Amino acid sequence: MDGQQMPGIRRSGLVWQKSRRSNPSGNCVEMAELPTGEIAVRNSRDPEGAVLVYTREEVEAFVGGAKDGDFDHILV
Repeated sequence: MDGQQMPGIRRSGLVWQKSRRSNPSGNCVEMAELPTGEIAVRNSRDPEGAVLVYTREEVEAFVGGAKDGDFDHILV
């Protein structure tokens, strides 16, 4: 994934979604679909901070890999 930081992205009107697995201390990322069909990702603890933008295909590849356990070794 080669997400690009988009400091000037219009944040108003975006519907950000946080994982149901997020915890009360805000340790999670949020995602929003952009009008272009791309996916914006931000740190939920810093909603005014950097936003990374990925194509739908990049996010599908990441989510698929996460479901398959490709990244489990990072969490041990």
